[in-house]
Amino acid sequence: MRGERGQTTVEFALLYAGVILPATFAVVFVSEMLWVWHSVVEFTRDGARYAATHCWQAGGANVQSYMRSHVPRMLDMDQFMSGQAEIAIEYKSRDPESGQLVEFSCEGAECSTECIPDTVSVGVANYEFRRFVNFLRLPPVAIPAFRTSLPLESAGCDPEQGTCLP
Repeated sequence: MRGERGQTTVEFALLYAGVILPATFAVVFVSEMLWVWHSVVEFTRDGARYAATHCWQAGGANVQSYMRSHVPRMLDMDQFMSGQAEIAIEYKSRDPESGQLVEFSCEGAECSTECIPDTVSVGVANYEFRRFVNFLRLPPVAIPAFRTSLPLESAGCDPEQGTCLP
């Protein structure tokens, strides 16, 4: 049957263009997004570990500087290095009367043994996944904020020598 010889080729082309190719791009897109998701989670954990082992500075400038210089290799890492993605550091101390965690403040010198908070919380917010969506002229995918909290045991301070890690 002469009229049916190209039917298989046409059916394959339609199936490929309508199903297989978009499904392949969807798998690649979701895989990249999950890779970045995992990288950002580990990034906040690393920042919290650094903050828990180094001294307190108002505003967490030392932690932000560390995190911006140690962004893991991932897509859109420039958003973290340039500051488009927000890195927030919060230090808390336990209120002796209520037992609740309150914002930490210290009247002593920064990076000293007299200013050691009880916990630190490091968060990343305002990150947008832009891979493929810019190519397809779609809006970026907003990734939810990530937050990691850790207790501070010494904050990198040695009380015997009176020194702290900046």
